[in-house]
Amino acid sequence: MSSRRVVIDAPGSHRLEVGARPTGPGPGEVLVRVAAAGICMSDREVYDGHRDPAYVRYPVVPGHEWSGTVEAVGDGVDAALVGRKTVAEGFRACGVCERCRGGETSLCDSGYEETGFTQPGAFADHVVVPARLLHPLADDADLRAAALLEPAAVVAAAVRAGRAEAGERIAVVGAGTLGLLAVQLLAAGGPAELTVFDPRAERAELALAFGATRGCAPEEAPRGRYDLVVETAGAPSTAASSCLLARRGGRVILTGMFAPGATGIDPVHLSLSQLTLRSVFGAPSAAWSYAIRAFTAGLLDPGPLITHEFPLERFGDAVALVGGGDPKTGKVLLRP
Repeated sequence: MSSRRVVIDAPGSHRLEVGARPTGPGPGEVLVRVAAAGICMSDREVYDGHRDPAYVRYPVVPGHEWSGTVEAVGDGVDAALVGRKTVAEGFRACGVCERCRGGETSLCDSGYEETGFTQPGAFADHVVVPARLLHPLADDADLRAAALLEPAAVVAAAVRAGRAEAGERIAVVGAGTLGLLAVQLLAAGGPAELTVFDPRAERAELALAFGATRGCAPEEAPRGRYDLVVETAGAPSTAASSCLLARRGGRVILTGMFAPGATGIDPVHLSLSQLTLRSVFGAPSAAWSYAIRAFTAGLLDPGPLITHEFPLERFGDAVALVGGGDPKTGKVLLRP
């Protein structure tokens, strides 16, 4: 039986490789047949050659947002996992260092390794991952929607870090995939106000359907109003503008990936306003569990964010859509 995978040999150069189906996972590993895999801006950065060289290793099979079904298990892995629907954490945390033992698996001291960036990812018919990273899903889980549980876990990490409480005034900056997933999770907590800021009117309006109380353009943003601000856009100005949205003593969580030197945050304002500022990169295991519980309970439904689906053969067309600026383009999936 053959198995296909998209390989990016170098920035701007990709091919569809067809070879034999993987012979089997090694000890402690599982072989998963991929059902769906999402393309995000990080994948576009890998393709364009804009990702920090410390966080990608060419040639690479990309794909860190995915879902699938376990087909085989290696030695030492519970055979009952075969046939289970699943997702898996991307960071290959060691599980034994001080950070991992404290639950901060996204800060693993053993060095950066991640599925789809330094290890083969899921833009393929099959992916092999350590079994310890699996999060099995319910038997009736929608694998198409579940492919977005990786960005949902990142958002869950931000929501947990922000300590959102019922009755608070909350702002979300950016109405892309992360922003709209954040709206769903934050709306479930009963905020008094949940405002989304995005320059694209269509995206801000879409946020209302996901639980926001108001969608606004950035120029309508009031200063010093919100208890919690969750930044998801990663645009050159959004880190600084998010700090201005927060009330004195408020909390700001940055999830966007910024270019070096682009944040422009005023340290005087940060200090005088006594803001709590946190950043999020990836998601620890606890955030994955949080997102999957919300998904299973029906509080989180990523499915409506998906606007385009392509076969592996059309990876070039699919990746061109991501970051293209069309407000009608939401989440783009590859469907092996």
